[in-house]
Amino acid sequence: MGKKIFQILTIWIFMLGLSPMSAEDTVPTEKERFSALLAMERALHYRENPGAALQAGRLEYAAKMPSVTPADYARQETQSRQFLKQLEDIDRAKLSSEDQLNYDLFGYVIKDRVTRAKYRAWRIPFFSDSGFHTSPAFMWQRMPFKTKADYALYIKRLNDFPRYFDEHIANMRMGMAEGFTMPKVVLDGLLPTFAAYSVEKAEDSVFYSPFKKFPKSMSADVMADLQGQGAEAVMGKVVAAYTKLNDFMVGEYYPAARTTLGASEFTEGEAYYDAMVKYYTTTDTTAEVVHGVGLNEVARIRAEMQAVITETDFKGDFAAFIEFLRTDPQFYAGTEKELLMTASYIAKRIDGKMPTMFKKLPRQPYSVDPVPAAIAPNYTTGRYSGAPLNSMKAGAYWVNTYALDKRPLYALPALTLHEGVPGHHHQTALSKELENVPEFRRQLYPHAFGEGWGLYSEKLGVEMGIYETPYEDFGRLSYEMWRACRLVIDTGIHVKGWTRDQAIAYMAENTALSMHNVRTEVDRYISWPGQALAYKTGEMKIIELRLRAEKALGSAFDLRDFHDHVLSAGGIPLAILEARIDAWIKEQKAD
Repeated sequence: MGKKIFQILTIWIFMLGLSPMSAEDTVPTEKERFSALLAMERALHYRENPGAALQAGRLEYAAKMPSVTPADYARQETQSRQFLKQLEDIDRAKLSSEDQLNYDLFGYVIKDRVTRAKYRAWRIPFFSDSGFHTSPAFMWQRMPFKTKADYALYIKRLNDFPRYFDEHIANMRMGMAEGFTMPKVVLDGLLPTFAAYSVEKAEDSVFYSPFKKFPKSMSADVMADLQGQGAEAVMGKVVAAYTKLNDFMVGEYYPAARTTLGASEFTEGEAYYDAMVKYYTTTDTTAEVVHGVGLNEVARIRAEMQAVITETDFKGDFAAFIEFLRTDPQFYAGTEKELLMTASYIAKRIDGKMPTMFKKLPRQPYSVDPVPAAIAPNYTTGRYSGAPLNSMKAGAYWVNTYALDKRPLYALPALTLHEGVPGHHHQTALSKELENVPEFRRQLYPHAFGEGWGLYSEKLGVEMGIYETPYEDFGRLSYEMWRACRLVIDTGIHVKGWTRDQAIAYMAENTALSMHNVRTEVDRYISWPGQALAYKTGEMKIIELRLRAEKALGSAFDLRDFHDHVLSAGGIPLAILEARIDAWIKEQKAD
C-alpha cells in the first residue's frame, strides 16, 4: 500500500508540474495519470466529507464532522478546478473504453461541483424535510461498532457538533445578510425539527443508540466507561448544540426569512435556477421547455385516470372520486403496524417477481421501517435509506406512519416499487457491487437517472402484476401525475411567479394525494429548486430508450437484458445512458 501511495503521489507531482523529471524517469502513461487523479480526488473528497467516508467504510477520515466555513468551500472549489484542469490534460483517446466512461463520469462530477459552487447554496444548508441538522441522527447506523476504537471514533464526532453547528449558523447569517434564506412559509412546518433532538436524558436521544447494545466480547468495565463518555458527549455537546441552533432558528433566522418563494427572486436567481434545472435533469433543457412537457404529461395522465374511474363504476366526477379516495376509511390503515405490514407484504410479493424482470439481483437485503418520529410530520411519504455493503445494517425502505389518515393503502404498491425493488434499493445496491470501477462511481447518483428509474419502476409494476385493484392502479397513476405536476409546479414557482396556494391547488386538483402530503410536497419544491424535475425527465428517457430498443431488435429484444444493461454502470447522466443503450442495441443486432 505504501508503494502504491508513493507512486500515486509521484505521478500527481508530475501532473502538477511541481518537480522536473530526470531523463531516467519514466513518463507515466495516460492510464497511470488518470488513476492517480482519481485516487487523489477520493482522498481529498473523504477528508472534506467525513459523511461520505462513513458511507464508503473509510473510517480513517471519519473522526470529525465536516468543516463548512466559506474558506472550506473556497478551498474545495479551487481543488475542483485543479482536478478539472488535470483531467483535460489527459488524452481521453488513449484510455480504454471503460476508462473513457470513467473519464466522462468524473468530468460530469467535477464540472457540476464547479457550477454549483458559484451560487454558494451552502448558505441554506437544509430543505423542507431534511438537512445538516437531521442527517447526523442516522450516522451511527453507518458505523460498525465492533471495537472500543469504533465507539471512540463516534464519540469524537459527537464532541465535534458544537463547532459544526456554529459554522452552519455563521453561513446562514451570511445568507440572511444577503437575502438568501429559506422562505418563511416553509419554515412554519420545518422549525419543529430543530427542537426535536433536544432531550432531557441521554438515554432518550437517538445519538445514544450505539451505547445501548455492545458486542458480547466487550467487558463490563469498558462498556460502562463508553456509556459514560457517550452520555457526556450527547448531553454536553450534541444536545447543547441543538438547543443553541434551535434558539438561533426561532429567534434570529425565522424573523429574517424572506417572504418570496421563487429562486429567481435571489440575486443571480434566474441563472441559479437554470443551473439547477440542468444539474437535476442532467440535460441542457430549460425551465420553459420543462414546463411545457409537464403540461402535456398532466393532460395525458389525467385521461388515463379518468378511464380507471370509469372502470370502478363510480358515480361522480373526478373531484368527487378524489374526495372519496381521501376520506373513505377502507383505504387507510388503523395502526402503524398495519401500514408497515401491508408495505412489507407488497415488498415480498415484488421480490417474488423480480427474476421475471432482471437476471442480476443484488446481494444486500433491505428492511421496511417507519420514518423516524423526529422528522416524520414534515417528511415525504416514503424514502429509501441506504447502507454500506459492509454495514451491520441492511438498506431501509422508510414508510411514513405519521398521520395514518393521510397515508392511503392504495398508494403503497407504487411507493414500494419506487423505494424498495426494483427501484432505489435495487439500483443503489447494485451500484455498490460494481467491480473494477473507480470508487467515486459507487456513490454516484445523478438525480434524473436515479429518480427516473424509481418512477419507471412504478410503471414496471403493471407488467409484474403488482397492482391488484383499480384503486391501486389509480394510486399508481396518481403518483405518476404527482411527478408530472412537479414539472409544472417547480418551474411555475421558481420562474413564473406562482404562489404557494396556486401550486397546492394545482396538485390537489390533479392527484389523489392527501392535502397534508400536497402541502409538504409543495414546500419541498419551494425549498429545493430544480430537484423535483428529475423524476419525470429520467423516467421518460428510460421509456424512450426501451421503445427504441424494442423497435430495433423486434423479437430478439430481451427485457431482462435491457434492464440489467440500464443499471450496469451504476448512476450515470441521461446522455451517457442514451449512448450506452444505443451501443448495446448495435451489439445486439450484430449478434
